[in-house]
Amino acid sequence: MPDQTAAPHLTPDPYEYLHIIPNTDGSIGRPEEFHPITKASCDPTQDVISKDLVFNQSNNTWVRLYLPKKALDSSSYTSKLPLMVYLHGGGFIILSAATPFFHDFCNTMAADLSAVIVSVEYRNAPEHRLPAAYDDCVEALHWIQTSPDEWLRDYADYSNCFIMGTSAGGNIAYHAGLRAAADIDHFKPLQIRGLILHQPFFGGSERSRSELRSNDPVLPLFVSDLMWGLSLPIGSTRDHYYSNPTSGDDPKKYDLIKSLGWRVMVAGCSGDPLVDRQTQVAQIMENAGLEVVTKFEEGGFHGVDVMDPSKTKVLLVAVKNFISLSSKST
Repeated sequence: MPDQTAAPHLTPDPYEYLHIIPNTDGSIGRPEEFHPITKASCDPTQDVISKDLVFNQSNNTWVRLYLPKKALDSSSYTSKLPLMVYLHGGGFIILSAATPFFHDFCNTMAADLSAVIVSVEYRNAPEHRLPAAYDDCVEALHWIQTSPDEWLRDYADYSNCFIMGTSAGGNIAYHAGLRAAADIDHFKPLQIRGLILHQPFFGGSERSRSELRSNDPVLPLFVSDLMWGLSLPIGSTRDHYYSNPTSGDDPKKYDLIKSLGWRVMVAGCSGDPLVDRQTQVAQIMENAGLEVVTKFEEGGFHGVDVMDPSKTKVLLVAVKNFISLSSKST
């Protein structure tokens, strides 16, 4: 998490703020001391066990699977568990499925939701600019449907699948969801029931009111600008549809999601500088006829639900209810 003590009237170097180093070849360095990772764990004393599996050796992309340990006891669970495909945040340029607070978040999610979680390690920009992360998410969905892994085969309910992402991961969930809806027959036996966009990272060339009034410690504007500059296709503005879903908006793009009966949840907080964009996208989807559930808390900051365990618990109560209702409605 970035240093929150920087004076608000100054504009620090965004590279220094994020503890990353620009390289002459256009890549960035991510020093391990500032970007730690944690290993998966099959510790028998824990409520949730996890493991890593590669789905594309060439791209070095993999997933971390999380399974509630009680699922191993057939007397505890008589039916298979919902399947959650999760995309972590980091502005497309930093962090990982193995970042400690995302690992802890997925552990809690698996336990509280009684679900199998598949956390996707997608490629980061600027080494791999968008749409690489979208490609990786779609590839992970294809991998899941054919994987011989026993945790997925024996415990995951493929007919009850959700795609969820936080921040940049919420953006990926949105775009990968649109792709999946357009090619749904190729994902069988996976049946996607809904999308959960948690503080999704959307942008635009014109500052929103929430961006202008924000003094967010995690995502100040100069950091957001750098993230878009490093992740969007070279030469693109923040009004590219990867960043701004409302740019040249065509409501018909949601027709497939509507026809499939997917529900959408958009969650965030008023203290997030991106809240205006999040509520705008939610409203556009609702106007297009989608069933949209919104959950916006007062205060907070970008990423608060991941970094504050008490907020995590509150969010997951709403997510669990969304899963339950979505499972019954389709």
